[in-house]
Amino acid sequence: MTSGTAINEAPWDRAEFERQLRAKGAGYHIHHRFNVRMNGGQCTPDEIRCWVANRFYYQICIPRKDAAIMANMPDREHRRKWVDRILDHDGCGDYQGSNAGGIEAWTRLGEAVGIPREELWSLQHVVPGVRFACDAYVNFATHAPWQEAVCSSLTEMFAPQIHKDRLVTWPGHYPWIESEGLQYFRSRIPLATRDVEHGLAVTLEHFNTRAAQQRALDILQFKLDVLWSMLDAIEKACTHD
Repeated sequence: MTSGTAINEAPWDRAEFERQLRAKGAGYHIHHRFNVRMNGGQCTPDEIRCWVANRFYYQICIPRKDAAIMANMPDREHRRKWVDRILDHDGCGDYQGSNAGGIEAWTRLGEAVGIPREELWSLQHVVPGVRFACDAYVNFATHAPWQEAVCSSLTEMFAPQIHKDRLVTWPGHYPWIESEGLQYFRSRIPLATRDVEHGLAVTLEHFNTRAAQQRALDILQFKLDVLWSMLDAIEKACTHD
């Protein structure tokens, strides 16, 4: 919630506002103890499969979230940029190879860790906490002003590092996972960097008072909480399986 103090303060300049947004990375789920354990090679195969199966629900919610944001965009130029996000996940063209999309790449990750395609797509392993967090994010994107929904996507500022970490640590810690299954992580590094450029430009332009800038920080915190809550639920599910 925006504080009364922020309402009366001068806005940060763009550089400081961006610094404040990026500082939110201290709360990114890269620091969650489950992710730390996973990248440290301390997860069992069943825990890896639990994570992959639950995170899949987030993957299939991403294009729904992006479609909701785009539906609220009155400006064609923004829609032209945003539609790429949907195609990145759902696939495009002949839907083969690099055109297959992120959801297909995650499906292949599931197969690489031992989850049959039909089992993954059945969503039978998705726990309520993960479903609730993801649905809350889609609901926010559907009903919030499109600029606020765009701001919520800025957790992508922190995503390349988490993918790079997995590409570095997983082959050594989890040699039983087929290398082909890690393609999702490889593909997302340049795409996330591209998407941040657009989302950050919209946010820096739109949130131009101190109160609005604080609102943007609160929105970004909400998205960080969604991702953190997902790992809380996954960690609990893995412990009790």
